Amino acid sequence: MTDCKLNIYGTELDSRLLIGSALYPSPQIMRDSIQASNSQVVTLSLSRQNPQANGGSDFWQMIQSLGLHLLPNTAGCHSSQEAINMAQMSRELFQTDWIKLELVGDDYNLQPDPIELVKTTEALLKDGFKVLPYCTDDLVIARHLVELGCKVIMPWGSPIGTGKGLLNPYALQAIRDRFPEVTLIVDSGIGKPSHALQAMEMGVDAILLNTAVAKSHNPVMMAQAFAQSIQAGRLAYQAGLMTEQHQANPSTPTLDQPFWHQVNY
Repeated sequence: MTDCKLNIYGTELDSRLLIGSALYPSPQIMRDSIQASNSQVVTLSLSRQNPQANGGSDFWQMIQSLGLHLLPNTAGCHSSQEAINMAQMSRELFQTDWIKLELVGDDYNLQPDPIELVKTTEALLKDGFKVLPYCTDDLVIARHLVELGCKVIMPWGSPIGTGKGLLNPYALQAIRDRFPEVTLIVDSGIGKPSHALQAMEMGVDAILLNTAVAKSHNPVMMAQAFAQSIQAGRLAYQAGLMTEQHQANPSTPTLDQPFWHQVNY
């Protein structure tokens, strides 16, 4: 079977791994890890990579040298106006209308604010942005975002930076089944390649992660591990998983088999 490519607002990509640029031990390890991941999209924060203010100029030059699609985010924003301002500045500086919309609703677990998120998404879409909203795994919030015109939604697996994996697979599967035409990217909480594999087996289109690679003991090797697990999960989803059974079934039944295949006890 020939796999269709990942589609982000009409841009087709071969890789289904989106990777972050923060928290690495050094800029060189960051660069090597991003390259090892085979990702074609890198997320970045305006507050850290402001090229016009010479903020982290070496870092910015390294990001540019990778030749990847840039996905600015509004990390740390708490209000709609704050996020809109950051999105508009990011568009001007990074020359892209892609924006990963993050709006913190609770400082304890960094849960997205669903009310501000929907309101801000509507405003940014009207302003010509291609919004990738970071949300919880709430089906109703996902529906509102899709109805506003989002072609991509990014529900969490678990709170950002926890590495707990998929806390509510049922909720994620419900979003996948309800909106098969929407590009679904699990964002935050992925801690192990097996977590990414599990999400991809469910039919999720892609994974966005940062901490699981950057904070591992060997980020470059971990980036390779995630790339392979995501590819394996996608292949498994395409192949079609076996149906779970409530009772044991022999893998080599003897009924209707030639006698030389049967076991004599």
